Amino acid sequence: MRGWIKISLLLIYLISFHVYYRERIEALGIGLPLVLYLGMFAILVAALLLAAFTRLGWLRWGLAVVLAVSAVFLDAYDRITDSYLTYSAFVSMVYAGGFVQEALQQYHYAITLAAGRAMLLLLGVGLRPGHWPWLPRAVAPTAPVLGVLLLMAVLFVRAGEGARGLPVMYTPLAYLGLFGYETLHDHVGPRQPVTLPRSGPPMARDIVLLIDESISGNYLDLNTPAGVTSHLLQAQPGVSIVNFGYAASIANCSADTNVTLRYGGTRDDYLRINTTQPSIWQYAKQAGLGTVYIDGQRTGGNLQNLMTETEKRDIDQFIQFDDTPVVQRDMAALQRLVALLKDGKPQLIVINKVGAHFPVHDKYPDDFLIYKPALPRGHFVDIADTGTRDGFDGSTEDWQLYRNAYQNTVLWNVGEFFRRLFAEGDLSHAVVLYTSDHGQDLHERGNPGLNTHCDSDPVPEEGLVPLVVIQGQGLKTLDWQAHLAQNRNASSHYNLFPTLLKLMGYDGEAVSGVYGRALDMPTDDPFTFNVRFNARLGAKPDFRHIDLGQVVTPGGYMPVGRAD
Repeated sequence: MRGWIKISLLLIYLISFHVYYRERIEALGIGLPLVLYLGMFAILVAALLLAAFTRLGWLRWGLAVVLAVSAVFLDAYDRITDSYLTYSAFVSMVYAGGFVQEALQQYHYAITLAAGRAMLLLLGVGLRPGHWPWLPRAVAPTAPVLGVLLLMAVLFVRAGEGARGLPVMYTPLAYLGLFGYETLHDHVGPRQPVTLPRSGPPMARDIVLLIDESISGNYLDLNTPAGVTSHLLQAQPGVSIVNFGYAASIANCSADTNVTLRYGGTRDDYLRINTTQPSIWQYAKQAGLGTVYIDGQRTGGNLQNLMTETEKRDIDQFIQFDDTPVVQRDMAALQRLVALLKDGKPQLIVINKVGAHFPVHDKYPDDFLIYKPALPRGHFVDIADTGTRDGFDGSTEDWQLYRNAYQNTVLWNVGEFFRRLFAEGDLSHAVVLYTSDHGQDLHERGNPGLNTHCDSDPVPEEGLVPLVVIQGQGLKTLDWQAHLAQNRNASSHYNLFPTLLKLMGYDGEAVSGVYGRALDMPTDDPFTFNVRFNARLGAKPDFRHIDLGQVVTPGGYMPVGRAD
């Protein structure tokens, strides 16, 4: 009887994913692919049932826990993103594994639901059966291991594809096995020193790369009439502001974009360049500049966005704000920037702002509560980019509250940031390149899901960011106006690294030969962002073109420009 109870629990668990299976079957249609899918499905189900009859209790419960945790991982991902977990997305999550505790807090509700369902799987495998069928003792515990290996083989041959629609407990384990294999076998070479020639000294005393967080280009007044006030649209005394309009981000996940901004990866060769070529810090030091990194997001010396201790050694000043409330960290970063601009030292300054990463409930002070009604306040005061989703189920009403809170946050962390910078900062010897790491899916179309970015099948707004150059009016740097008409609403993050190198005095022709075109050249950019950044096992990156004619903006305005 206990054996039948175990099998019943497992079958109930499997049947609970019937919509997941049906979608895959409908996508395959009638034919050989469907036959192969059903055959693989039957093998994996049989392996799961065999695992439930493992004789050794500790081994049986060990298998139960591993399978249940793996199932929760995929189930929760689907609940949070309303999309399938691809191998590329899995690798991105592994790279962000240092913040797993924050992720547990952020998506507590979805994970709890997935864990509740997985209890059927845990008990179905773990409970002791009444009697064991006649089988060699090694067959039962070996069966799920062989199932994972078989799925790994399929994924290896198909460049990470082939697990969609199969029993959920196997997919993350197969992905993890493939990732381990790649880690052991892939090696592209050591980090190289700077070899590019220089044609002169740096063009400005201070060169600043200001990277905002989760600021979508379609929510700023720079690009749409109903956008939030940025103070970048108005003329400022003693300062030149060049608005390149909408730009395409490198990717729709923070780590992918930030590491590429620091190493200069190109669309055609970003994996090799990011892994083996000099960092922006190495280039700055070779050009005689000091190096400063201001991180408003992390504390306690924790690194993020794939930064390593080796990379950190080339940073002269590594600045975080351990004792500063989250709502004030961008303003603290501003004060440090203002001080650095006044110290008379030539330096490269890279800033990662807090910006508007979720949760956005408490990232602005009370007197910036302009867009109403907004998300309830007071529960996420000390949280930079995590927080539970309790009380937020992704309904149309929830997202309206979110968009209002988001705009309040942008008004504070972008608008007020720049208002104070222009009022207090000496930009006469500085050039600032301003952008964001990626855009946002704020569910204006009514699409389901709880996430705002990192989708494997994203809306175009996830890759849409602002791009602005700010410098002292008397500076002779690059000719930003030369091709502005062509480059406005038609450039991308990939133009920033070569721009920074040219500002540092590196030879323009040599820079373009390795890293592509700077913003003083016709960028000729395809206006795409990468949603399969971690392209593995022979898979190709998945670059999605942004059609500006399809972008949704506040107030219902549609942008007009290039790249359509």
